[in-house]
Amino acid sequence: MRYTGPSCRQCRREGTKLFLKGSRCMTEKCAIERRGYAPGQHGQSTGRMRKVSEYSRQLREKQKVKRMYGLTERQFRNTFDRITHQSGVKGTNLVVALESRLDNLVYRMGFASSRKSARQLVRHGHVEIGGHKVDVPSYAVRPGQEIRVAAGSREMVSVKAAMELAARGQPMSWLEVDREKAAGRMRERPTREAIPLNAQEQLIVELYSK
Repeated sequence: MRYTGPSCRQCRREGTKLFLKGSRCMTEKCAIERRGYAPGQHGQSTGRMRKVSEYSRQLREKQKVKRMYGLTERQFRNTFDRITHQSGVKGTNLVVALESRLDNLVYRMGFASSRKSARQLVRHGHVEIGGHKVDVPSYAVRPGQEIRVAAGSREMVSVKAAMELAARGQPMSWLEVDREKAAGRMRERPTREAIPLNAQEQLIVELYSK
């Protein structure tokens, strides 16, 4: 079941920015900046020294990454099960699989201000791959495939605002973005070092491998 409560509460629970609210996360309005402790009546006391089990560390890391990408437990577990049959480092394969999701790439390319917004954009039929509408956020994009905001959707306020914000920076080395055409593609399968994700994915592998 997908979480539908306040997004900032999730960031406070994990003790780090999950970038769930787009540009708000970069301002002083960010909940982590204003209240950098866990939610609830005992939130401010969680900083006290206490023993944390290995299982707890693994679970928290999984919850953090799952929330960051906006997935349900079943979706996250299915993604992990799928990459276990691939060669290479499981943790890296997991992160690459998450980054290759269509909703994530729409966000990374700057066509949406957050992964949640990107997911809605895809579901409502505003995104095309190779000229064909794709409304499945979990669609696994392959290197070379073109992702494009549909011509009739490029003037949407949310899309224009996200692209204006993204224009202030540079796309990642493994992405190619043409902002004038609201299109882009994944040049190649990214390396772990090229993915800006503050996570210890090996802990997730250990959790699911028990």
